[in-house]
Amino acid sequence: MEEHRHTETLRITRSSFEELFERYWKRMFAFALKMTADDDDAKEIVQEIFKSLWERREELSIQDVERYLLRSVKLKTMEYIRNKSTKQRHHEIILNTTKIDYEDQHVQVKELNTKVHNLVESLPKQCKNVFRMSREEGLTNKEIARLLLISERAVEYHISKALSTLRIGLGRVD
Repeated sequence: MEEHRHTETLRITRSSFEELFERYWKRMFAFALKMTADDDDAKEIVQEIFKSLWERREELSIQDVERYLLRSVKLKTMEYIRNKSTKQRHHEIILNTTKIDYEDQHVQVKELNTKVHNLVESLPKQCKNVFRMSREEGLTNKEIARLLLISERAVEYHISKALSTLRIGLGRVD
């Protein structure tokens, strides 16, 4: 492939594309690698440039191929570095925010659990037993009634009373 400089315009065909790739990819890769210090990132940058070149081959007419490709790798590398630093800042913000939110939520959950525990402890003995068997042990109303020798209706009453006490104690009245 003869040098394509300012004097003639290059139209990209499959064979000229392959020649361009063979001639310039190493220099482009070396430049991107020097700027990014990462093999995979440098390869991806060069690959994106050649992909874009191929996809736009119909509309492109390049005067100075070498200048065009080296300028493309420079601009693409700078864009990559800018995006990477922005992405890292966003990740740090998200991680820090998530950590703070998690810690806040953890404290809130502990406080809520303590409040629920205290409210359950304040219930009358039979009501407390029925509620714990239902909610903590996962027993059905029928099983609780059989174990405590009370009616299912009495079990429903105690659970309803316990839930009402919890709603009021937690500040929610339906």
